[in-house]
Amino acid sequence: MPLGLPRGVFVTGTDTDVGKTVAAACLCAAWNASYWKPVQTGLAADRGDRATVADLAGLTAARVLPSAYEFQAPLSPHAAAAAENATIRLSSIRLPGTSGPMVLEGAGGVLVPLNDSALMADLIRELALPAVLVTRTTLGTINHTLLSLEALRARGITVAGVILNGPANAGNRDAIARFGRVRILAELPRVQPLDADAVHGLAARIPPLADIVP
Repeated sequence: MPLGLPRGVFVTGTDTDVGKTVAAACLCAAWNASYWKPVQTGLAADRGDRATVADLAGLTAARVLPSAYEFQAPLSPHAAAAAENATIRLSSIRLPGTSGPMVLEGAGGVLVPLNDSALMADLIRELALPAVLVTRTTLGTINHTLLSLEALRARGITVAGVILNGPANAGNRDAIARFGRVRILAELPRVQPLDADAVHGLAARIPPLADIVP
């Protein structure tokens, strides 16, 4: 693929800690993709999702792209930015050129605020990549997933599919697929230890990129 705008997906979630980073690492491993997290918070607490995905997916430094915004506090993006007297501007977040596919990862859920007027879904719409929604498999996930799908579609965002993260639950899977009118891309069980070998094993469950983003 020539250097230019990438083909890829924007990984978002129904909430924080639903498994977006693990799902992103699996997608990167499955597609030999680059990784980009436009807005990173919580760097005071750990190395951040870029380092985690690089380790889990075995990415070279060239395939882990620098964030447009980085903040120290483990807060939602608008609050983390405010704590550093900064403002996240959508106009300054532009897709970097790559020589292959790209996996983007959002922060928090679909409607987490980025600033006083823009939400994560607005950034997804601006970047014009299809969304992959990561959701839990446990009780409550049907409602959270359907609400998130509705919010994405209300903004004209293409939903490539859903990744279910957690113990298998056929009833919840079928309800999400049916009522959400959405493709279930993969079911990712919790694994221990969560390391590069485990992620590459889970990556075998991911469909080819060409089947998701023509």
